[in-house]
Amino acid sequence: MKHTAGPVRWLSATAVALAAILLIASCSGQRHPAASHPPGAATATGAHGGHGEPFTAPPVTPLRAAERFVNLKMPEPYTPAAPSGGTDEYRCFLLDPGLTGRAFLTGSQFLPQNTGLVHHAIIFRVGPDEAEEAGKLDTRTPGEGWTCFGDAGVGNGSWVGHWAPGANETLLTQKVGYPMPPGSKLIMQVHYNLLAAGDGPIGSDQSGLRLRLTDGKTDLASLETERLPAPVELPCTAEESGPLCDRAAAVRDVVHRFGDQASSTVTGLNQFCNNARPPVASATQHCDQKAGEPATVYAVAGHMHLLGRSIKVELNPGTSGARTLLDIPTYDFDEQAIRPLAEPVTVETGDTLRVTCTHDAGLRRLLPEMRGLPPRYVVWGEGTSDEMCLGLLVWSPRSQSAG
Repeated sequence: MKHTAGPVRWLSATAVALAAILLIASCSGQRHPAASHPPGAATATGAHGGHGEPFTAPPVTPLRAAERFVNLKMPEPYTPAAPSGGTDEYRCFLLDPGLTGRAFLTGSQFLPQNTGLVHHAIIFRVGPDEAEEAGKLDTRTPGEGWTCFGDAGVGNGSWVGHWAPGANETLLTQKVGYPMPPGSKLIMQVHYNLLAAGDGPIGSDQSGLRLRLTDGKTDLASLETERLPAPVELPCTAEESGPLCDRAAAVRDVVHRFGDQASSTVTGLNQFCNNARPPVASATQHCDQKAGEPATVYAVAGHMHLLGRSIKVELNPGTSGARTLLDIPTYDFDEQAIRPLAEPVTVETGDTLRVTCTHDAGLRRLLPEMRGLPPRYVVWGEGTSDEMCLGLLVWSPRSQSAG
């Protein structure tokens, strides 16, 4: 996010959940229990559909003029190992699309090989210098790839795609794409969650990508991924108790599992979104950001984890020109598809972009993956048992917008 001095300066690049944009694959049709059980429901069965069901790629949309497919996958299988007694690992893998000339990425399909482990994935583009740095990091790290909580492990990575359950390759009709200069490579950051494995064998993963690239001869408007995060300050329910229901203890636990950047994210989100006021425990949180340059929005998505209830993204809320860009009143973890707007929406310098999320700690007792975990005060964190609140925009700066 280049247009503001807001939270993305210190926000985890994995906010994706999603984090996600130019979203890219599908999972099974089994739905998150929260979508079909009201807050007072007593039971829920089955894991959410993003885990455990065999992955079948959806039908391929035919190539359009000047497009070609490039298929990539991890060189060798990788067996995740969550550090610090946690149940999550973020692992980065360097992939080379072999670009000798310029191109644009106009679509992508993540292909999760082991859906019992893969929670989500983010794809970053890096230039030749950063790719060389990533290669050195890969070489000196045992096993495939490198652990990368918080970001891709190297600087200047540009988010050009992601996958989360329920999201297929999404093709925009406008003449737009993510620039792929000669020599650029991709870092595929995969979030592995080990909750579903229980005490059994974890298994390995060898996920891949199908890229849709243009020949670069035709200029396209350059896409960017805009991230709109908000804090998460979800207390334990009245029926729950335990050491991690204390906020300070819960933050220390997140830092223990994911490192010091986790504390910076929690603190920074509250300082930016709440004007440095003390955090307020509430199921609903929001954050406003000001646009620092004009842009055109083509598509939008939202990302939370398993305790998410609803998410909304608004433009200039409370004004006569207010627009709702995204409204998901019943959030479903298994339906995180990117949503192209019926018509592109213009954003002017100084406009307000707001994301609002509601979470429900009561869902813990309904979800099989979480029943055995101790109750906790939930803050922004990178684990499946933690939470996020993230709005995502696919847009172009106005000087490059397409019709």
